Amino acid sequence: MNLPNYFLADLPPEAALTPGMITEACQTLKKNRAQYLAHRNTASVINALSALAADWLKPENQFRRLALEAGPAELGFSRETLARGLDAFFGELTTEKLNALVVTELGHGSRLDAFCATDHEMRHGRAAWAAGPELLVHVTAGNLPSPALMSMVLGLLVRSAQFVKCASGTALLPRLFAHSLRETEPKLAACLELAIWRGGNLPLEERLFAEASCVTATGTDETLALIRQRLPAGRRFLGYGHRVSFAFVAASVLTGLHLGRVVGRAAADVTAWNQLGCLSPHVIYVEQGGEVDGERFAELLAAELAGRETTEPRGATSAESAAAIASRRGIYEIRAANSAATRQWASPDSTAWTVVYEADPRFQLSCLNRFVYVKPVANLGEALHAADAVREQVSTIGVAVPEHTMTDVATTLARWGATRVCPVGRMQEPSLAWHHDGRPALADLVTWTDLEL
Repeated sequence: MNLPNYFLADLPPEAALTPGMITEACQTLKKNRAQYLAHRNTASVINALSALAADWLKPENQFRRLALEAGPAELGFSRETLARGLDAFFGELTTEKLNALVVTELGHGSRLDAFCATDHEMRHGRAAWAAGPELLVHVTAGNLPSPALMSMVLGLLVRSAQFVKCASGTALLPRLFAHSLRETEPKLAACLELAIWRGGNLPLEERLFAEASCVTATGTDETLALIRQRLPAGRRFLGYGHRVSFAFVAASVLTGLHLGRVVGRAAADVTAWNQLGCLSPHVIYVEQGGEVDGERFAELLAAELAGRETTEPRGATSAESAAAIASRRGIYEIRAANSAATRQWASPDSTAWTVVYEADPRFQLSCLNRFVYVKPVANLGEALHAADAVREQVSTIGVAVPEHTMTDVATTLARWGATRVCPVGRMQEPSLAWHHDGRPALADLVTWTDLEL
């Protein structure tokens, strides 16, 4: 794939980055922000972003085509999985939803443009203005492309210059997004920089962090701790560490036409981004007492995953991941041979998908890449008790429950500690207004100036 050398990430692999290049890039970004971005109003930025997103949804869009052509080899996702992920991400970036995000999080649609007040603030003689960081640095993880893209979108909304440090082998979609922005909005793109290096390069990262106003990072808890230690005093840091997710299926929805729909939605959650994100289910808890039990649900899920392998194949995976799946399968083959409490279904002649049924309800970490556990429980309370060991790490709980019980179920889950509850089938498709790890998306980035009248 040949792209013009607009960003550091476009340089050939043999071109070594130096600390001086990082400093120069950051200072250029700050100048470009002052000239092209800082004084642009929210409406124009939202219009630019929503138009760009609409273009990415078109099959003929050249950057989407490049993503689908090069993505399978560079990122390991099949063309179909990539297309589904791009549709879910860019489908959220509409003018209406972007406007709603600003109003919801900042209280007023013009809060980033000037002093303004809500009705409540006016009655109390107050107004406020919110401003994004001058230079926002993103340290992205390597598992999924969508968090890096979302970070770039949020940074543009708050009018920050941005330096995106990509993990090796993961820069394809951020690069294509930046190039697509440059084609339609070159002045906005001049406020973006992307570079690729292996994490832990102290000379480069010290220069980068020294120039940053705010640093966001996704990765393991250990990676976040190391970054936090190395930031200069006073730098704002927003870290998003390792999280896990699971699903709960109520017995009362496992009937008639609902059954096939629920199984299909559960398979959609397992196949989305190949289960590699923090929002994907490791375990699906199935409440006993329905027309089918947990074991039968697991069997139906296995059949659904086998069917999806023909329409949305998993794609290639690393030798390390394949070995982990093979090893885990070996363990459960032995258990299944010696106990009716365990069963396993797996793709033949490949590691494409695996379903393990275990009567033991204790939460299990999956080795991912479409490897999922199904466990029977007496009720939601038992599922939460079984997952209590990971309570502090849980991000999303997908639920398939009767509609009239959804609020009560969500309340129970929120009190338990979940930060996101959604229907099964949408676990890897959070809304634009999603509070990542329970925190606001925009409000975490801005600094407020209050005006008391």
